[in-house]
Amino acid sequence: MELNIIEDKKTRMVFELVGEDHTFCNVLTKELWNVKGIKIAAYNIEHPLVSNPKIILETDSSMQPKKALKNAVLALEKKNKDFITKFKRIPAK
Repeated sequence: MELNIIEDKKTRMVFELVGEDHTFCNVLTKELWNVKGIKIAAYNIEHPLVSNPKIILETDSSMQPKKALKNAVLALEKKNKDFITKFKRIPAK
């Protein structure tokens, strides 16, 4: 996954995720809303066949956008690990 930063300010960040689609962007923006200090977390795909998603992230002054993004990614990583652990416990039939 390639991440291209388009705008990087003190409380606002806009970046593009090359090669991704609604699936990952939905998960990421929903997790961003769980991070304290988030004011805006949304994405836009101008055209699904020829455009990459752009994620808009805005925070209050308590946290910088890169830190909020890192917190959301770490939380997703933990949720994925928990899911894998629980899935492996399901007995095969």
